[in-house]
Amino acid sequence: MSNTNNGGIDESKILTPEKEDALRKPIDDFVGKVQGEINELRKDGTDKVQKYQNRIAILKSDKTRTKEEKVPLIEEAKRELEKAKKVEESNKAEIDKLIVKAETYINQHYDKEFYEKVSESAALEKALAKREYEKAILQLKTNHEKELENIRKSNAPEKKHEIKDENYVYKNKLYDAKLTYEHNLQMAKDHKHEAFAYKYHLIDLLRNSKFTFAQRQVQKREMQKYTFNKKQFFLRNGLYIVILLIFIFLCIITPVVKGTPLLTTNNILNILQQASPRMFLALGVGGLILLTGTDLSIGRMVGMGMVASTVIMHSGPNTGAIFGHIFDFSNMYLEERILLALIVNIILCTFFTAIAGFFTAKFKMHPFVSTMANMLMIFGLVTYATKGVSFGAIDPQIPNMIIPKIGRFPTIILWALAAIAIVWFIWNKTTFGKNLYAVGGNPEAAAVSGISVFWVTLGAFILAGILYGFGSWLECARMVGSGSAAYGQGWDMDAIAACVVGGVSFTGGIGKISGVVTGVMIFTALTYSLTILGIDTNLQFVFEGIIIIAAVTLDCLKYVQKK
Repeated sequence: MSNTNNGGIDESKILTPEKEDALRKPIDDFVGKVQGEINELRKDGTDKVQKYQNRIAILKSDKTRTKEEKVPLIEEAKRELEKAKKVEESNKAEIDKLIVKAETYINQHYDKEFYEKVSESAALEKALAKREYEKAILQLKTNHEKELENIRKSNAPEKKHEIKDENYVYKNKLYDAKLTYEHNLQMAKDHKHEAFAYKYHLIDLLRNSKFTFAQRQVQKREMQKYTFNKKQFFLRNGLYIVILLIFIFLCIITPVVKGTPLLTTNNILNILQQASPRMFLALGVGGLILLTGTDLSIGRMVGMGMVASTVIMHSGPNTGAIFGHIFDFSNMYLEERILLALIVNIILCTFFTAIAGFFTAKFKMHPFVSTMANMLMIFGLVTYATKGVSFGAIDPQIPNMIIPKIGRFPTIILWALAAIAIVWFIWNKTTFGKNLYAVGGNPEAAAVSGISVFWVTLGAFILAGILYGFGSWLECARMVGSGSAAYGQGWDMDAIAACVVGGVSFTGGIGKISGVVTGVMIFTALTYSLTILGIDTNLQFVFEGIIIIAAVTLDCLKYVQKK
């Protein structure tokens, strides 16, 4: 007889641990029997292979024995290992046959006879939890209203204070009821997930932890579904969803307003081409933001680099003077001038970032101050040196040597991809990169663990300088020169904003290269799209500002939740 209550929930279908064990027993018995046969076949084969492989590894790393003592023991272990491998190979076909037999049985019986029933039970548990929660809320509300009525009818001198206390108690009780409800929902979710995981536990034992690709993918999808949290998802991706909707809107209205589609191959290549030099700048400042820092001098370094590159790569005597002197590098080979321009750019940018890095690391000066000082010094020096003159163009042959086009494809994109790969490797695969995250996350703890906070900080600034030098050199090639001190104004904000939108947190120690790349692409594509639509440049700054404040707000919310 089913136990269906007024809520329409058949509680008899909610499985107890005893009922679950009874449902699972036939599967456990069959698979257990096959597993026993497999274990017997593995005893003198696979198990001994693992045993002797471990023994050889231990002997090789053993510091208590001499080489002469270890050699015969290792040789003996290798002989036994070869014997075990032969046994393993001879039993492989039989073991594979038994695995197929067990897996076929699992696929035919597990879901139908066990997992589906557990899923139904979990759904009923959730429904029951919801009903109990609603009942508890209703009861709390009724009791609260009665208590308030009693207080109002009483002649207590501190009636207002008692009402305030009752409201506070009621609020806490509602919160406790919600926590209980969420706990019960999680228990039902865990119940279903455990039933799923048990199936792959059986397969894991059968296959000796060697899942097929399809089995790994099924488990991965289940884990994503199990760990999915709607609130966290929107905290992490809400901004990207909004920006994606904006782009979709722009793609719809651009053909209507301008009579041309936005998503064309030519437009996409133009966006990637414009984003490439900016990628270097964002990757550089991204490392500083990991250290809870920033860099306000990026735009001025771009201007300085553009001037230096244009002066060196100009064809013939320059149209303007540097500190009153007219330079002419045309007596050098083109390749030499290209290389010299890159080296000078890197040296200049690294020199200034190293200054800011030194004061930041040595005197704990905030990067906002040290890089602002850099910004003022660079702009002042370059403007004074050039008298505000723009330095024409570079030799027209040079862009085709540095960033030639292959058909319609601009190879400047390959430079950006190389930078992304190198910086990814530095951040994720080197000691410096690991120390960068450690210092950014907690500099005091990093110092206690033996990490030099000074050198990590200075190293991050130097790496940024190298990337700024490369980026401004590429921008000079892309724009065919036209160097001036004012060039690059606002690029610092674009680079910082790209990192923030990409999830590099100002709280330190949090961020990925993929996020930096995403941020750069978002801002470049947005600017390009708005320009095509004819939106005023000043209004574009408004859009960027809104995106930045939204990104930082979401980042702060995530930080507050962790706290």
